[in-house]
Amino acid sequence: MRIMCLNGWGGTLHEEARAYLAREAPDVLCLQEVVHTPAANKDWLDYRDGDHVLPQRANFFQDISAALPEHVAIFCPAAQGILWDGDETVPSQWGLATFVHRRFPIVGQMQGFVHKGFSPDGYGEHPRSRSAHVVRLHDFDLGKSITIAHMHGLRDLRGKIDTPERLAQAQRLVRLVQAVAEPGGRLVVCGDFNVEPDSQTFGILASLGLKDLVVGRGHSDTRTSHYKKPGRYADYMLVNEAVEVIAFTVVEQPEVSDHRPLLIEV
Repeated sequence: MRIMCLNGWGGTLHEEARAYLAREAPDVLCLQEVVHTPAANKDWLDYRDGDHVLPQRANFFQDISAALPEHVAIFCPAAQGILWDGDETVPSQWGLATFVHRRFPIVGQMQGFVHKGFSPDGYGEHPRSRSAHVVRLHDFDLGKSITIAHMHGLRDLRGKIDTPERLAQAQRLVRLVQAVAEPGGRLVVCGDFNVEPDSQTFGILASLGLKDLVVGRGHSDTRTSHYKKPGRYADYMLVNEAVEVIAFTVVEQPEVSDHRPLLIEV
């Protein structure tokens, strides 16, 4: 089974991302920063946050769903805010999505929030609502299940320092995982955590028997050339001892986002 984790950057590099994901077609794709705009009649809209303006692929969720036609696609919204079409506003949902190949039945799952709750009337002030999704899949070839969870960690304008909110989000993620995973079963947890490698987040996740593969295997950069700020860590993938890691890669090329895909084969 091949599992990929990627922050999709709102589909900013839509063509590159779609082509890459269609070609790789991982069995499970954990995708963060996903835009879903049911009312959109254009392919591109703008996200505006003060002076920060970023083109967004209006229906990035549908785009990736079309690129992976053999996958079950699940969208998990964190908030509904607005995107801009010139001077007009368009209601748009933002969150994460999980794509699971149809040959792996989903036998358990839970969607929940690791920070705040669903925000229906705007994205809100930072740090904004953040969600997580956990699925338990049955692998007929091995005759056993695997639980896969991902979250998009909150963004704090002060940086990636530990805060009470970040510690609380890690604890909430643990509870979500525990509600779905089988005791002693295989477990993979990943996502854009928005923390540094020395964060207490990893001590909390260690209560599930999880160890990180990014830092643990000597990788020092999960960002691409499109990211211009200092601090090159953001994305992590953790496994427990029940997982046999056949291969793990932090994908440098092609660049499909300002984040690098994390790809594990188990």
